[in-house]
Amino acid sequence: MRNFQLPGRSPVYAANGMAATSHPLATLTAIQVLTQGGNAMDAAVAACAVQGVVEPQSTGIGGDCFVLYAPGGKGSVVGYNGSGRAPLAATAEWYRAQGIDSIAAGSPHAVTIPGTVDAWARLADDYGSMGLDELLRPAIRFARDGYPVYPRVAFDWQRNRDTLSGDRTTAALYLPGGIPPAAGDMHAQPLLAKTLSRIAESGRDGFYKGAVAEDMAAYLQSLGGLHSLDDFESAAGEYVDPISTHYRGHEVFECPPNGQGLTALIMLKILSAIEPSGMGPLSAERLHLEIEAARLAYRERDRYITDPDAENVPVAELLSDEHTRRLRTFINREAAMQDLPVVNLPRLNFPRLNFPSHGDTVYLCVVDRDNNAVSMINSNYYPFGSGLTCPAAGVLLQNRGVSFSLDPEHANCIAPGKRPLHTIIPGMLSKDGKIVMPFGVMGGQYQSAGHVHLLGNMLDYGLDIQAAIDLARVFPLPEGDVEVEDGIPERVRDELSRRGHRLIRPEVPIGGGQAVWIDYERGVLIGGSDPRKDGCALGY
Repeated sequence: MRNFQLPGRSPVYAANGMAATSHPLATLTAIQVLTQGGNAMDAAVAACAVQGVVEPQSTGIGGDCFVLYAPGGKGSVVGYNGSGRAPLAATAEWYRAQGIDSIAAGSPHAVTIPGTVDAWARLADDYGSMGLDELLRPAIRFARDGYPVYPRVAFDWQRNRDTLSGDRTTAALYLPGGIPPAAGDMHAQPLLAKTLSRIAESGRDGFYKGAVAEDMAAYLQSLGGLHSLDDFESAAGEYVDPISTHYRGHEVFECPPNGQGLTALIMLKILSAIEPSGMGPLSAERLHLEIEAARLAYRERDRYITDPDAENVPVAELLSDEHTRRLRTFINREAAMQDLPVVNLPRLNFPRLNFPSHGDTVYLCVVDRDNNAVSMINSNYYPFGSGLTCPAAGVLLQNRGVSFSLDPEHANCIAPGKRPLHTIIPGMLSKDGKIVMPFGVMGGQYQSAGHVHLLGNMLDYGLDIQAAIDLARVFPLPEGDVEVEDGIPERVRDELSRRGHRLIRPEVPIGGGQAVWIDYERGVLIGGSDPRKDGCALGY
């Protein structure tokens, strides 16, 4: 039990339905959908659409989407990969011929075909009980009539003023009067309201065909992009089989590559054989192990994870007991690794590295009265994505293509219709054949380490769902520094430094997160939401 004399908040309890998002207006929307008779998928789509309006720095219809869904809370989990693909004309040879040696974050070449709208439409059709016309009404209303800007959104908005200044339409929409909105200011997006209304009327065709698609393609072409109407018309996500591993008597599900969920599973496999007793969740001993396991697992990510349609990703080999045992042997309990080892899999010696950046994302989860559980994540990647907004449709476009390489020997080298290594990952936890928690942790490349930190806090140390999300975080960067949040005690920092870790203070809080626990024995749902964002968990 937390100390009620100290700042903090309690987990949220409810019996009939629960939603947890990073924005109060999105959480309220989800609860309204549930109380109006919608199910968890309906609520998730409606809430995510609202977030694309009220958290424009993080997500929107110009981004991508991944989902894990457990019908009725059963152990069977459905995965959906809604990540966008490179234009069909995109080849590494073309870029090199133009003198382009890397893909800039604010260029049209960073824009992959958005997958979000396709994912919403497909999942609502297959698992929802309400149509997109109903589910998009709250988002349309906020975009048309306006919404108050929340503090964390305003903080991110101010920090990314330069990104918003480089495109005429973006500046007009997101820098009213030439400045970012402050907390409490009202903001509206009339162009986006019209586009959302088209999608509500025509479904996915309202986005991938007709006037909206023509505006996106024409605008990107005017900037030198290779996008065509055919790229938009042929856009489609796909259902995928989740991958999983076991940790402390539970099964942890993640989406397979091209997402980085595999990285979290490798970390869990490394840590699963290390007894947590005698360590606290914020002890130097525990954080050192998480840092070292992350460094090993992320190296495997950067060597092997790519679009499985383009190249085999050895998921089984990377998660094998033998491979994770070998990785574990390189961890010195008392000192940081000075050089990361290269542990080659048989026939798979890929000296290929790629380091995705931190990004902005929204994660949400919903559980309804029938224990249908949705774990959904949606992202523009960098804050405000590419910073490019289509002039007629008002679609702010993501920049996920910045994760592509132009090196033909690289696992993530760009190719026609290829998907890049993706950082956004929804999670799902089960025990004894029943889903017990949809969960997710935002924060670009931190997400895999964040999944492990959250699960360790709960399953190793018994923290409640809110305390586990609140707890201070650390994260090793590719350059070797370790980000350490303010909540890490000074004595722990000193001990981590003694062990050889170079500690730095992150410029922004590390990620965010939401989760809902299903307590079958007592018949209640327990929700938590990250104080690093503006959001909350609510139930009824």
